[in-house]
Amino acid sequence: MVNTLANELREGTTKSHSMAENVSFVKSFLGGVVDKKSYSQLVANLYFVYCAIEDELFCNKDHPVIKPIYFTELNRKISLSEDLSYYYGSDWLNLIKPSPATKIYVERIHSIGSKQPELLVAHAYTRYLGDLSGGQILKKIARGAMNLSDERGTKFYDFDQIQDDTVFKDKYRAALNMIPVSDHQIQNIVSEANISFTLNMKMFEELNSSTLKIITLLIANTIQKLKAKYKTTLAAPH
Repeated sequence: MVNTLANELREGTTKSHSMAENVSFVKSFLGGVVDKKSYSQLVANLYFVYCAIEDELFCNKDHPVIKPIYFTELNRKISLSEDLSYYYGSDWLNLIKPSPATKIYVERIHSIGSKQPELLVAHAYTRYLGDLSGGQILKKIARGAMNLSDERGTKFYDFDQIQDDTVFKDKYRAALNMIPVSDHQIQNIVSEANISFTLNMKMFEELNSSTLKIITLLIANTIQKLKAKYKTTLAAPH
């Protein structure tokens, strides 16, 4: 029987993907409302997540389920380090810490890495293919929203070792379908992918309060400007 892991993952996470896009922070981000404080915290959280994913993938790189999808060109740890240096300075490693939701996410990755390494496929799929699929759009939004003048601060979205995102994603999906897993294991991996989406959503939800403050400030500023304009109009000679 032909392995359909790639299709099962895509179809089995459709609802979770839609739910993730409707988290307030993500909706605000896509709408162009991003501030450096919340974004830098997101980058810090992602650094801890990717350290966990990449450490566990490396430890299990010869596992028959992990080996087919072990592509080091996807690694994000170095690019995230560059972004953190931009936002926090040279001492960034001593200044950042994972949020509560990020800690739970990281603990989950390390737990399955030692007990059920085949489930790491779900976390790699959820994060890496998501980064490749929408990375360039998110990079453009982030740069515009935060008025970034050059490439610094958004290296996370740059996959320098991948020449064509579409070709690579096809290669990755083909590799998924080469993994020697049973139907039962496929369902377990799909279930874990949905857990991965939930963990990501929890991490995003922690950033909602900062985003809501920004939106409130923007509305307040707009109201103040309108009031000032109205007063000026009334004071003007007729």
